[in-house]
Amino acid sequence: MDSEELIRQIMAEVMANLGQDKVTFAKKAAPGAVDKTSYPLAEKMPEKVKSATGKVLADFSLDKVISGELKAEDFRIAPETLEMQAQVAESVDRDTLARNMRRAAELIAVPDEKLLEVYNALRPYRSTKAELYGIADELEQKYQCKVNAGFIREAADVYEKRGRLKAE
Repeated sequence: MDSEELIRQIMAEVMANLGQDKVTFAKKAAPGAVDKTSYPLAEKMPEKVKSATGKVLADFSLDKVISGELKAEDFRIAPETLEMQAQVAESVDRDTLARNMRRAAELIAVPDEKLLEVYNALRPYRSTKAELYGIADELEQKYQCKVNAGFIREAADVYEKRGRLKAE
């Protein structure tokens, strides 16, 4: 099978599965939930938009960056902020975007170096199925990334079907 035919086949499969996300999240319509009336969050509720280190928008300024008071880790978004963005997306029927926000929130705890390792391991022919399952187990157990671990296992299974795994 040539590469053009393979791309057509993959695209047909993607289009057939579009909107059939196998991963589900509980809708979190809890007290304090936000919706489209809260958007943009930075303008309507800046005190609730936080970084992973707990800083609010008012804590950010160029002077604090120059003085060294703000560090790179201060610029990471908090999972709770991504959850609010997910709730806004759901309120306008953008469920796929909401799921993506929640998947991203799950990855906040994973160090950048580990994310890069995962990315490289997921490239075709870079990993065995066992290696990908091992990565999934680590993400799930060490970082509580259950949804993303499921995606990696699913990718390993698809790579196996398509012959895209590294030879053992």
